[in-house]
Amino acid sequence: MFRDRFWLSLLLTVPVVIWSAHIEQLLGYTAPVFPFSARIPAALGTLVFLYGGLVFLRSAAGELRARQPGMMTLISLAITVAFVFSWVVELGVLRAEALWWELATLVTIMLLGHWIEMRSIQQAQGALKELAKLLPDEATRITSGGTETVAVSELREGDKLLIRPGERVPADGTIVRGSSTLDEAMITGESRPVERGVDDEVIAATINGDGVLEIAVTGTGEKTKLSGIMRLVADAQSSKSRAQLLADRAARLLTWVAIGSALVTLVAWLAVGATIDVAIVRVVTVLVIACPHALGLAVPLVVAISTAIGARHGLLVRDRRGLEEARKLDTVVFDKTGTLTLGEFRIVALAMADGVTREQVLRLAAGVESQSEHPIARGIIRTASEEGIEMPTVSDARGLPGRGVAATIDGVTYEMGGPALLEERSADVPASLTATVSDAKKGGQAVIYLLQDGRVLAALAIADAIRPESYEAMRALHALGVQVTMMTGDAREVANAVAAELGIDDVLAQVLPEDKARHVREIQESGRRVAMVGDGVNDAPALATADVGIAIGAGTDVAVEAGHIVLVRSDPRDIPRIITLSRASYRKMVQNLWWAAGYNIVAIPLAAGVLAPWGIVLTPAIGAVLMSLSTIIVAVNAQLLRRARL
Repeated sequence: MFRDRFWLSLLLTVPVVIWSAHIEQLLGYTAPVFPFSARIPAALGTLVFLYGGLVFLRSAAGELRARQPGMMTLISLAITVAFVFSWVVELGVLRAEALWWELATLVTIMLLGHWIEMRSIQQAQGALKELAKLLPDEATRITSGGTETVAVSELREGDKLLIRPGERVPADGTIVRGSSTLDEAMITGESRPVERGVDDEVIAATINGDGVLEIAVTGTGEKTKLSGIMRLVADAQSSKSRAQLLADRAARLLTWVAIGSALVTLVAWLAVGATIDVAIVRVVTVLVIACPHALGLAVPLVVAISTAIGARHGLLVRDRRGLEEARKLDTVVFDKTGTLTLGEFRIVALAMADGVTREQVLRLAAGVESQSEHPIARGIIRTASEEGIEMPTVSDARGLPGRGVAATIDGVTYEMGGPALLEERSADVPASLTATVSDAKKGGQAVIYLLQDGRVLAALAIADAIRPESYEAMRALHALGVQVTMMTGDAREVANAVAAELGIDDVLAQVLPEDKARHVREIQESGRRVAMVGDGVNDAPALATADVGIAIGAGTDVAVEAGHIVLVRSDPRDIPRIITLSRASYRKMVQNLWWAAGYNIVAIPLAAGVLAPWGIVLTPAIGAVLMSLSTIIVAVNAQLLRRARL
């Protein structure tokens, strides 16, 4: 709309300027003369006011109805004063020089400035449009007679879909057949394709790799994770931070300052003997140049850009104030299970007897435990699978009640169990294993032994494995000057072992769910700014209590709703990224606010004519150019935020 009005207004403004007596005299030319040619500036200037200026007049009416006069009120006041004054002169009521060319160029330049501003905001909010484009239009639905191509809007929960190599997943779902790698970068920010197999979840808009998948739809339309991300981004971009509220108050104050300055300017120029037309030109220039456009744009544009940047990196801002507060953080409290750790058992340490290799132990251990559903057994199998160990052929698998399990592999019987199995078999732990066993027990880890004919082949320490990303996250937080605390319901031995491994500063162990929020308050009462990172229902009160609540997106809906910021992927490295983004965003806000405020401190006196004795005066059109230039500088500076390294 601003673009269209700008081009037509520009077309109408050109003749106004050409047939303006002031411009003819200034540039030393004579415009063609024909009947009514002298009326061209008035006629076309009026059209520019009614067509191009109407958008400002309507917006000003809205501001006045809301009793919040702002930039549109100032613009409307400036062009209305110029319009009425010019017609008073045109009708011969007052002997002065009309301001038609100033009015026309002012409206046209203001339209151009708004067009540029709107384009900047739309580009910043383009993340939503890009997200919307990720979903395919059609899907291949599996039917009793084969397959059919249907619109994505026709999909329902429970439908079975066929996802071919290279296709985008059209809906959230669970894999029921096949395995493949999926590119989830557009949703989670994870740059590497991730392996997905039967019973794993897939997310709408992610890209299938080389495998063929059959999925059962679990979420469509507004229920997909992609739609949830879009809602969070939209809400965050429309929410107001403290800095933005400050900018809004400053803009309203500047409006009254501008109106007051305009009145003082009028009185002062008339008092020194200036003609009414000269005084009115000064008033119009003050009103134009003081428009708090740059001030109004300083924060919202940074908000839109930072939110879009966060979304691209898997950081979803539910509450803008959370992101704003993150720059002040000096303490981050992590829940342990599922946040710093995987929330699943893994082999965290392994010691072998002489003549036995790690690969052999993993192969045999996974084979013996392959028929068991025990969480520890699943952890052993996962570890072997992640290290690329092939599962052996197993026979005669059986349980040993109270002691462990046994199975036959390659004609040899192996057993796995804890101390009770060792005692029954009168087996001694080799000296090469004792250090690993001792360390595991000190760390509260379970120790499982692999035996063959009563001989201990290996000792496996089983525990909730630390996420590989947690090490880098702790280093990054310490580099930012942030202290790290771990809070967990686990035994102190287990908690201390994890904390020592990661270099965590403080440990709160054996904490009951209902006490987590109290511990967060106690840290806050010591004068520290606290972020809480968690993923469970019992973390929700602590997330809400913290200065910044950060919910792991893979966690529960309750935790996500309680958090200020949601991590799409369960990656603790995103915590220092949040702090870095917050600090970078705040710097841009401060820079923009200083520029916008500083510009007006200098520009208003200049527009009023304080340098007129030295021959320096500004026309309304030049004032509009300077005001638009100020807005453009703020917009460009905000765009530089995209260069921030997270």
